Amino acid sequence: MSSLLLTGGRVVNPASGMDQIADVLVLEGRVAAVGPGVAAQAPAGIPVLSVVGKVVVPGLIDLHVHFREPGQTKKEDILSGAQCAARGGFTTVVCMPNTSPAIDNAGTVALIQDRAGKADVRVEITGALTKGIAGEELAPIGSLFKAGVVALTDDGHCIQNNELMRRACEYARMFQLPVMDHCQDYGLVTKGVMHEGRYSTMLGLAGWPAAGEEVIVARNILLAEQTGTPIHCQHLSSAGSVRLLREALSRKVPISGEACPHHFTLTDACIAGSEAFWKEDGAEWAQRFMAGQTLPEWPSYHTDFKMNPPLRSATDRAAILEGLVDGTLAIISSDHAPHSKSEKEVEFDYAPFGIVGLETEFALSLMALYHTGRLSLSKVVAKLTTEPARLLRFQDGRGRLEVGGVGDVTVFDPDAEWTSLRTETASKSVNNPFHGWRMRGRVTHTVVGGRVVWTLPA
Repeated sequence: MSSLLLTGGRVVNPASGMDQIADVLVLEGRVAAVGPGVAAQAPAGIPVLSVVGKVVVPGLIDLHVHFREPGQTKKEDILSGAQCAARGGFTTVVCMPNTSPAIDNAGTVALIQDRAGKADVRVEITGALTKGIAGEELAPIGSLFKAGVVALTDDGHCIQNNELMRRACEYARMFQLPVMDHCQDYGLVTKGVMHEGRYSTMLGLAGWPAAGEEVIVARNILLAEQTGTPIHCQHLSSAGSVRLLREALSRKVPISGEACPHHFTLTDACIAGSEAFWKEDGAEWAQRFMAGQTLPEWPSYHTDFKMNPPLRSATDRAAILEGLVDGTLAIISSDHAPHSKSEKEVEFDYAPFGIVGLETEFALSLMALYHTGRLSLSKVVAKLTTEPARLLRFQDGRGRLEVGGVGDVTVFDPDAEWTSLRTETASKSVNNPFHGWRMRGRVTHTVVGGRVVWTLPA
């Protein structure tokens, strides 16, 4: 643990409502003071970081990443994934359990914890709901809890047996563990590879109906109401899902949802090629953020736009944005899912689902929500700090800048412009659909426990 004094920045702390020019003092890894004039009270000899002209917020939290360890480390490992997180401003990430083998026992949790102890950022772990994430038999939830998992999920898979899902929720509630669910009804999705609509018909690709997600969202609402267990619906993509969630929240059902930047910026038109997207669904984005710039180009059937759930229509995208604005969707996550170049360089039908996202997540969130005037800076930051910390019940001050809490801090310039490039990444994989996009908003420093783990090169 380290000590650090950050001076002269605009401190935005959603948990307290603070938004003013102030200093932040971290002593021995913990926040010691936040406010104007703190610099004058700091002990002598402490390293000083001037952040004048920058914004200082609690360390960002991403509760949905895939670091591929154990078993798939040619795509990513915990250390490379943590470096991606640090570059993106994230001080805490939460790994999904669909590794090889799956994280369905205490021994695998211990293995990952050992590797996580060497990472630049805090790496938390989820445990599988079912053995081998096969959806057939419950995993040893009590043992996983004792081993230190922060939530339970079969992400990458979805339990289809409703009775089994109910029992999983009941066991999870015994240990006060939230359940996170990848909402996908296999009977409706079948062999779909992209959103079912105009473009899937034009391109001759198997369609994936929005109802394939919405049926499970409805199921989860009923089970959350039945069992009292908080259920978190991961990476929602459809207007119907937002509508169902909004109604359930109005009745105080313990349900929540998250959105990923690719679902509130891109649409299924991307799979028809760059010309189709920029002409229709991307026209407003191009005018607002890329005026005077050469627009990025890509061919039709580009597999970097293949993800699960799939990119949906412009109507669905608008509904996701509306859900973020009105609070129906309280959390933003990346679903950072690296795949090797060789895996993606195949026909669209055969390519794996997923994209990398940790390094572009924050900028895209700022652009879509803050720079468009949809949300205040504090409310955008809350979806990446206080809200995920609340869902995961962190008790160490993560997600907020408070005296005694962990000294995790993210510093950024909300107006800095930069270009996202596949070659400029800490990841082992380059499946980035935002290659060549002009971004607005960039992290300059990432601080974990008072130690600077990332600084933007001059």
